[in-house]
Amino acid sequence: MSNGQLILISAPSGAGKTSLVNAALQQDAALAVSVSHTTRPCRPGEQDGTDYYFIDTGTFKRMVADSQFLEHAVVFGNLYGTARSQVDRLRAAGRDVILEIDWQGAAQVQQLIPEALSIFVLPPSEAHLQERLTGRGQDSAASIEQRLSEARLDMSKAHDFQYVVVNDDFDTAVADLLAVIRAARLRTASQYQQNPGVRAMLGNL
Repeated sequence: MSNGQLILISAPSGAGKTSLVNAALQQDAALAVSVSHTTRPCRPGEQDGTDYYFIDTGTFKRMVADSQFLEHAVVFGNLYGTARSQVDRLRAAGRDVILEIDWQGAAQVQQLIPEALSIFVLPPSEAHLQERLTGRGQDSAASIEQRLSEARLDMSKAHDFQYVVVNDDFDTAVADLLAVIRAARLRTASQYQQNPGVRAMLGNL
């Protein structure tokens, strides 16, 4: 079986990236998400191994030293990383693997895997983003202001991504996200890899 594609999805905190990805997973059985490792504390409602693999800093640093991460970065003072083994296993099974990562991690992966599909999720406006962050009820005022400051930096990096999905109307944003992913499957290189009939007709590329 041919390898599935790698999909990088990034967004500022509060833009609704995780909700969009979860909805896309429910609608497209060929998609899978790579669960990241992090040193940040587990939030209420999160589950280890489902939302993240929650590990201590020492373990994270040992994994870095052993080159176990495809990418890793510091976000809001916590460490985040994507394990190579999990991504390789899912892609080898023919799944299109989504990495929910920040722009720093996306830049690392793009250097290693230039053909990766990159999508940036934006809120309809900064005012909407502030409302979403405040509405969570999980962060202090100081934390929200810090996240807004970081979000401005994050959004300035959208230019480095191939596609932008604006999460204004949720259903429309999900449809847009899936449209980009499905279109990428129809790229000549992807069709050549995945479809033996295409390879037979096109010969060597």
